[in-house]
Amino acid sequence: MEVDFLRENWQSLLWQLDSQTDDNRQFFEKLILEYSSFERHYHNLAHVQQLLKTVEEVKQNTNNYTAILLAVWFHDYVYDPQFKDNEIESARYAVKFLGQLNIAENLIGLVEKFILSTQQHQLLIDDWDCMTFIDADLSILGASTEKYWQYAFDIRREYKHLGDRDYCQGRAKVLKNFLSRNRIYYTDYFHHKLEERARANIKMEIKSYLLV
Repeated sequence: MEVDFLRENWQSLLWQLDSQTDDNRQFFEKLILEYSSFERHYHNLAHVQQLLKTVEEVKQNTNNYTAILLAVWFHDYVYDPQFKDNEIESARYAVKFLGQLNIAENLIGLVEKFILSTQQHQLLIDDWDCMTFIDADLSILGASTEKYWQYAFDIRREYKHLGDRDYCQGRAKVLKNFLSRNRIYYTDYFHHKLEERARANIKMEIKSYLLV
């Protein structure tokens, strides 16, 4: 994980937004602190960095790249596996913080909708950039076998409060929901690049739970 990369991305983003307030550094430090929590094993700074690099691949195909970047930064600001309102709370904090940074209200509204769409990874608005953001957030599903298993292992660590049986049943249900979709990825770019491998990875993980 590259802190310098993250800092440069954040500073560049706010510079583009012409948001140069005294709170810039303070908010960056808050983001770093939250995403560095010892209880986060996947939803951490490395995840933010991976998403920033992933969306950069499709930057030329976006309409509001800034909204995507802001959503990446704030979408997991609140994360506690024992609660079900993480996305709602993350969106609320995004609205609050971005308002204090004097970001335009229409942009804040987009970021809020993007973040809330990650609750079920289904679109709340018919928006190309939201599709791109959701696909990027799910890009780990189509990672190499080694990276996928590391991701699955890290998710399990985040849900350490659950016993094996409860975790396996709940996790399998989430994964089967993705398989039931006609497409996991909304955009053609991610669909063509990751769909086949994502389905193979998911089936592989579900099969492993049959042994528990």
